Amino acid sequence: MADRERSCTISKLESENDSALGSTGQSEGLCTHRYATPSLAFPPGGPGRNRDAEETCGKLGSAVRARERKENMKRTRHKQGSVVCDKRRRVWNYLFCENGVRRTKLIGSLRDFPTKAAAWQAAETIRQTVVNKPISQTHTTQTVRELAQRYQSERMPSRSETSRVYCSWLRNHILPQWGDTSVADIQPRSVELWLRQLDLSPKSRSHVRNLLRALIEFAMWSGVLEVARNPIDLVVVKGATKRIRRPRSLTVEQFRRLSAFLKKPFSTMALVSVCLGLRVSELLALKWGDVDWLGGRLNVERGIVKQIVDDVKTDSSRRSLAIDRDLLEVIRVWKQTTQFSAEEDWIFASPLKLGRLPYSYTGFWRELERASKGAGIGHLGTHAFRHTYRSWLDAVGTPVAVQQKLMRHSDIRTTMNIYGDVVTDEMGQAQTRVVRLALNRPA
Repeated sequence: MADRERSCTISKLESENDSALGSTGQSEGLCTHRYATPSLAFPPGGPGRNRDAEETCGKLGSAVRARERKENMKRTRHKQGSVVCDKRRRVWNYLFCENGVRRTKLIGSLRDFPTKAAAWQAAETIRQTVVNKPISQTHTTQTVRELAQRYQSERMPSRSETSRVYCSWLRNHILPQWGDTSVADIQPRSVELWLRQLDLSPKSRSHVRNLLRALIEFAMWSGVLEVARNPIDLVVVKGATKRIRRPRSLTVEQFRRLSAFLKKPFSTMALVSVCLGLRVSELLALKWGDVDWLGGRLNVERGIVKQIVDDVKTDSSRRSLAIDRDLLEVIRVWKQTTQFSAEEDWIFASPLKLGRLPYSYTGFWRELERASKGAGIGHLGTHAFRHTYRSWLDAVGTPVAVQQKLMRHSDIRTTMNIYGDVVTDEMGQAQTRVVRLALNRPA
């Protein structure tokens, strides 16, 4: 009887436990714990008591939390950078990542920052300006029009004539085509195809190409684009060094006929220009104070374009030139003739402007047009006198190095390739000498 009662009691308890634990006989807490830790390894002897499982799970949780803290520290250090001491050089360096590239900035020496905390404090400025740079500064969608506005205010050449020409290229060609295009979308193929269809000379197309290249350089300088190779370097303009019209040079006979038709003071202006190779902007900007009467020198100090006084074209153009005494006498006669002869007066002052300004380029050009038609020598520009000067230097046997200095060119290739032409019979004379040598006849 006692055994039967004991078995009934055990069966009742088992049925109660089954209803509490479920069909598998496992509690819900134990099931959750089992499936949440699939990689839990128990001792070879089995899981043992519940206290051993709880102790193993606690160790595993501590390891996971430690790993998470380490990852968070790595992300924070990657974002903020780090301060490292170079013990060999005894300096502090700030290490950081910018656009996926590791960078280094020098903070200072150990003498200036004896502790790492002091070095971190000094690196805070670098971190704010470099690491925390706004996205709009590193990845921009700035258009060519916006970039051109910044270029005009920050990098536009100060010389008025150069600035005027640059603005003309921008206004008439670059901005109508590329103004609304993102700077980053400029591609060399599309630029070269566009340049080919421009109704300009090859030299002018080359100028437009060079200005567009300067804009891309400015974009890299200002941080709009990453510093890399300029894509416009791949753009080729064929025939950029060739001229459509051949430069005009006058013979001695042509110049003398022209001078006979020129009125005063334009005949003196033409003589000074052809004897010294001055640009028209430099000729018109001469003042009486620029003439050294005792030393026989003329100082080229300035230029004037559209009646705006400005600097000379290049640094090499600013020079003191020697004046022959015969030419100096012609200038002296004009000084005694003009009513504007003070040291600060223009040498070729305009009476229409009451001496406040010199004759304009337009006035000089119109007089040349009238005189050239009268002399029967065809169309003539003001720059023809400079080309004539180079040709006459070559005709009298002047060495090329001396010609470069007299022409005031910074590059001798400009003297050799652009200026100069044979305007005397020296080619025929040279040919005659060669023939006489071959025929064994006296020269």
